[in-house]
Amino acid sequence: MTYTVYDDIITIKLIQEACKVLDVSMEAILKLFGDYFFKFCKMSGYDRMLRTLGGNLTEFIENLDALHSYLALSYQEMNAPSFRVEGGADGVMLLHYYSDRSGLCHIVPGIIEAVAKDFFDTDVAMSILDMNEEVERTGKKEHVVFLVVQKAHRRMRRTKANRTQDSKDIQTDKEALKTSLLRKKETDLSSSVCPGGKSHWDVRASVMSGKGSLGNTFQPIYPERLWVEEEVFCNAFPFHLVFDETLRVKQAGVNIQKYVPGLLTQKFGMDEYFSIIHPQVTFSISSICKFINSQFVLKTRREMMPKAWKSQPTLKLRGQMIWMDSLQCMIFMCSPKLCSLQELEESKMHLSDIAPHDTTRDLILLNQQRLAEMELSRQLEMKKEELRILSKHLAIEKKKTETLLYAMLPEHVANQLKEGRKVAAGEFETCTILFSDVVTFTNICAACEPIQIVNMLNAMYSKFDRLTNVHEVYKVETIGDAYMVVGGVPVPVESHAQRVANFALGMRISAEEVMNPVTGEPIQIRVGIHTGPVLAGVVGDKMPRYCLFGDTVNTASRMESHGLPDKVHLSPTAYRALENKGFEIVKRGEIEVKGKGKMTTYFLIQNLNATEDEIMGRPTVLTHQKASDEATPAGSPAAGQDSRDAVNDQPSPDPTKTSFLASDSVPSVFCAVL
Repeated sequence: MTYTVYDDIITIKLIQEACKVLDVSMEAILKLFGDYFFKFCKMSGYDRMLRTLGGNLTEFIENLDALHSYLALSYQEMNAPSFRVEGGADGVMLLHYYSDRSGLCHIVPGIIEAVAKDFFDTDVAMSILDMNEEVERTGKKEHVVFLVVQKAHRRMRRTKANRTQDSKDIQTDKEALKTSLLRKKETDLSSSVCPGGKSHWDVRASVMSGKGSLGNTFQPIYPERLWVEEEVFCNAFPFHLVFDETLRVKQAGVNIQKYVPGLLTQKFGMDEYFSIIHPQVTFSISSICKFINSQFVLKTRREMMPKAWKSQPTLKLRGQMIWMDSLQCMIFMCSPKLCSLQELEESKMHLSDIAPHDTTRDLILLNQQRLAEMELSRQLEMKKEELRILSKHLAIEKKKTETLLYAMLPEHVANQLKEGRKVAAGEFETCTILFSDVVTFTNICAACEPIQIVNMLNAMYSKFDRLTNVHEVYKVETIGDAYMVVGGVPVPVESHAQRVANFALGMRISAEEVMNPVTGEPIQIRVGIHTGPVLAGVVGDKMPRYCLFGDTVNTASRMESHGLPDKVHLSPTAYRALENKGFEIVKRGEIEVKGKGKMTTYFLIQNLNATEDEIMGRPTVLTHQKASDEATPAGSPAAGQDSRDAVNDQPSPDPTKTSFLASDSVPSVFCAVL
């Protein structure tokens, strides 16, 4: 259900597009829409309400205006049509349709036919007799007259000859009704009130001149005289009006006199005190007689009220018009049109002003309860929307938190910790570890301000962090100027050595873009790489870290500390892992390594199969597509793409300077002797 009001222009455009797609006429589309709209109303909870409108199709249609008046409480922008029925024998009737919305009258046959078939087990045939614009109406000027012919299902089983005769009879009735309609229009134009000449009821009688008999045989009994006193009547029905052909007020209920002063004492007509809100017709006896079966709503004219009352809302009266032929007067039995206690208070009225038998009392109280429930529902919807927005913001913050967490720990490890599980240490048979540091970092720190050191390290580590994503290596830790990454951990891959080697070459290029705050020249770094087995796991409860343990960590650190500026120093096992993989490597020779003795080490020069742009992960224009993965050089950054797994990089480094490398000792966070 929706309370949104859509312009009829949108509706017409949709219908026109449907006509083009389905290749059917607009009348057919509107009729199908009417049929569906009736089913939609039933599915939306109005089934019981619709079924109780009337015992037959005529009563159902006559009470549609009252239903629209009730629904207007919820759908205040609703612009509903108005209906009037002139009944006839053998299920033949004239249906008058009035609306401000032109072009939609063909919806009516779809609705009426669906109602007749579903509620009254009757087949209905409808056709348009006349379409015009009502001059004497103040609104809903489009006037369409439908001929409605009803045929019960049980009477449909006839021979072909009988059906042919029925169709002839229907056509004859249709022509007779059309003639009667034209005669009625001429009569209406020539007469101003019902009592003069041919009355409204005479016209209806002419419509009812078809074959058959009335189905209802009930005959009411009326008293010879009215057994009620005038005073009692005016108090029992405090809201009623009696006026004659000239609209002079003859009688009024006590409360109408109370809230419309001077109604009986002044020599003014009804049309000077009131205006007709519904149906939208001019204030005359003839117009009222045409819609005698409709619900009428009158509103007091503000200019006729006392000056002290002109600031309060005008009084609206809703009720039924009844013509009294013997008195040549019209009686309006009505009640105040009030929907809530707020409207009651604004009108300066009380529940005691409404007669105890008047259901308006119940309507006000029930609607007040309904308004309270709607307000509660509105508040719940607001809270629901607030919760939805908070939930959306929470999801965004959760994403940020997860991004930060995955930057500190591998994703699968972080997920295990979030679930409250212990993370078991894992042994990796082979991986490649890299250490790097800044040459003469201690001297730089001594000659610069702390903020300069922080800016330098941040610029350098930001470039290194980007490279970890390019070459898919895992950043383990940064302490001061020391930077540690590993390939093959926590996700084992065969190309771990090539990935770390390419990362090291990228580090060396990136370092040329970071300036020494003391000399203004590019900084120099030393890089050491070693390949071997490690044990990896999470240590600590507060700020837990994913750490590597084993002699491989110690040896990689020694390669870095025994390296040379702007050189990538390789251990023998790292050399064997990169041998014949497309890298240019030169032998350094045998050197003394603290704690390891003599070792033959090597320097990594370049990747023979990758350009600098590829090493740095810069976007390049490809001139051709490589034939297959086998054609990819083993030592290039693209090698090993089949074993790629997501490995997140880590947060920015701790700028605190430590001198563990200067003293050739390795901190416990990097290495533990097994």
